[in-house]
This record gives sequence, C-alpha cells and structure tokens, in this order.
Amino acid sequence: MDLLITLALIVFLFILLGSGLWIGLALLGVGWLGMEMFTARPAGDAMAVTIWGSSSSWTLTALPMFLWMGEILFRTKLSEDMFKGLAPWLEKLPGRLLHTNVIGCTIFAAVSGSSAATCATIGKITLPELQKRGYPEAITVGTLAGAGTLGLLIPPSIIMIVYGVAAEVSIAKLFIGGVLPGLMLAILFMGWIVVWALMNPDAVPPISEHTTFAQKIHASRHLIPVVLLIGLVLGSIYVGIATATEAAALGVVGSLILAALQGSLSWRTFRESLLGATRLYCMIALILAGSSFLTLSMGYLGLPRHLAEWIGGLGLTPLWLLFGLMIFYIILGCFLDGISMVVLTIGVIQPTIEAAGIDPIWFGIFLVVVVEMAQITPPVGFNLFVLQGMTERQITWIARQALPAFMLMMAAVGLLYVVPELVTWLPQRMVV
Repeated sequence: MDLLITLALIVFLFILLGSGLWIGLALLGVGWLGMEMFTARPAGDAMAVTIWGSSSSWTLTALPMFLWMGEILFRTKLSEDMFKGLAPWLEKLPGRLLHTNVIGCTIFAAVSGSSAATCATIGKITLPELQKRGYPEAITVGTLAGAGTLGLLIPPSIIMIVYGVAAEVSIAKLFIGGVLPGLMLAILFMGWIVVWALMNPDAVPPISEHTTFAQKIHASRHLIPVVLLIGLVLGSIYVGIATATEAAALGVVGSLILAALQGSLSWRTFRESLLGATRLYCMIALILAGSSFLTLSMGYLGLPRHLAEWIGGLGLTPLWLLFGLMIFYIILGCFLDGISMVVLTIGVIQPTIEAAGIDPIWFGIFLVVVVEMAQITPPVGFNLFVLQGMTERQITWIARQALPAFMLMMAAVGLLYVVPELVTWLPQRMVV
C-alpha cells in the first residue's frame, strides 16, 4: 500500500513539473499532499519546521558565498584570464577547452564539498566563455553536469561527513579514500571528451594560433590570480585556519581584491554579481526546502525503510547486494536528495553491509559515487536544476546530455569493485 501511494505521488510530481510550476513549489506540494492525506502528522507544522531547518543550516552558508565568488569571477577579467592561461596548454588535446569544465570542477571540488556549488560556480565561469568561442552547448552542458558531481567525491565532502557520522566510521579516512576515486572519475570524464572530439572533429572550433613552449609559459601568467585565489581557499582549509564556510568568505574577499587590482571591479559589477548570486541561491534554497520536506514526507510514509529492509532480507552475495543497492539508490535518487538518501537508509543498510564483510570505508565511497548519479537523474537531480537555471533549457534536455556522464559513473562503480585498493590503499598507509 505504501508503495502504491508513493508511486501515485511520484506521478503527481511529474505532472506538476510538466505543468511549468516552480520546482521547489512542486516538491513542497507533493510532500504536503502525502503527509496531509496519508499520515497523522500535521503537515503545516512539519513544513514550517523542515523549511526553517533546511534554510538555517550553517553548512549551507558556504553555498551562497561560493556562488558569489563565481559571479565575481564571471563578471570580471579573472574568468577570461583563466582561459587565456589554459588555452595554449590544451590546444593539442582533443576537445581543447572543453576540458576546463572537468579541470575546474576537480579543483573547485576540493574547496566546496558541494555538488551544486561546484556546478554553479564553474558553470558561471565556463559556459559563457565556451559559448563565445563556438563550442557546442550540448557537450558543454553534459560535461559540466557530470564533472560538477565531483564536489561530492573529492574531499572535503559534506555527504562524507553525514555518512561518517551515521555509520560511525572515520571521516578523515573517508576523505583520504575519496582522493583517488575522484581523480579517476575526472580522468574518465576527460577521456569521454577526447573520444567525443575524435568522433566529431568538425564540432570543435579550430585553433586560432599555434603557440611555442615559451609562449605557453608566458601565457601562464594569466593563471597567477586564479591560482592565488585557489591557494587562499584551499590553503585556509587544509592548514586548518578556516572551515569551508569561512574559506568561502575568504574566496569572495580574495575575488574582490583581485578584481579591484585588475581594474575590472566597479559598483555595477559588484551589484550585478551580488544580485546574480542571490537569485541563483534563492532558486537552489527553495528546491532544497522542497526536497527536505518531500524527504520528510517519504520518511513518514516508510518507503525508504521498507525498500532497504526488503533488500537486506534477500540474502544476496556481496556482488549482487552491491548491484541491488546501486539500483535502489539510483531509483531513490529520482525523488530524494543525496544527503537525505544516506540519512534515511544507512541505519538499515549498514548492518547488512557489515554482515556481508564489506569494508565500511569502501562502501562509503561507493555510496558517494552512486549518490553522484542521483545529482543528474530527473526529476530531483540538483545539478540538472542548477544548469536549468543557468541555461534556461528543459530538465529532460539537460538529462540527455548528462547521460554519458551517468554511464561513466556506473563504470567507475565497476572499477571500484574490481580494484577496491583505489579506495583502501591511501587510508591504510596514512596515519589519521
């Protein structure tokens, strides 16, 4: 009965989204309907508490700051300078500047800990520049959607902290274990770009001019401001003098200082960057509030718990258990956000994982990669929402462009199973 109710609510959600209603309001509406009609909990009270709780989270404070930093970079010469510095080094690599999506997300993922922040910040920098240079929008959006998910896997990662607390495993070891899988996934994304470029040579804009090694070194001076900014944010976190939220504030201040030194900061760019970040964050915050309330409603209906208990009772081998869990989390990710998926299910899944003899550190990274897939699966794929806000394209179109990235993540899960040392090697050799 619970399953039929949930399926009906999912169909209703698709109808609301198809009608053009704001995504956040659609999520809130479906959550309210499910709780009001099928549970004893007062829906209005639960909605108020959930929206306030999701909107007032201190961890969430980093998101608008990182978005503002991206807006500053987008509206000043810093983003253009980054392309000037990278372009000569990428001119002989198939796909050329498309790789800036992956490289940028890989670097920024080590700062934000959030998939949405990584996708939004790098997208604000790369999408306009790549469009201006004539790169096809489809592959540009597709690579950004996939690479943006690295914000969950490359430490520091908010979802790793949530899993570590829920499963009672070392968060430091989770962070260390995510480094090699994160780099592996970035290499897979870049490999996808290379293959696409070789198959579509006419779609990649021609090189305007060939550069010598000396010219490449000279052009690299344009990267100095961006490298300094990244060093400020990354260094403050890893040295231990700032949290991710405080580092985001340092990033904003650093962006403003660099833009002022370059002479590209004016009252107009300051105001537009602040308003742009505010608009984008309000969109994301409304979706997050709706997603949180829908998650609460689904929790009261009992769907995640029932599905998790059903999988745990099948008595599967480790391989088939992991395969079943991958399918389970992919389906669950179609209507729940990643953190909620972990919180609602790990208490039931964890004993099953331990009984099967699966390393909890390895399973944590496996879970993060699978949750990454949920970031680019409709209807509740956060990266799809972020890109929709920036490109004004339909969710379905963006999801189609992100499909190759989804398949690469599935391949990454297979590689992690075949070569578990990709996760366990570093944690075993480092004192944490």
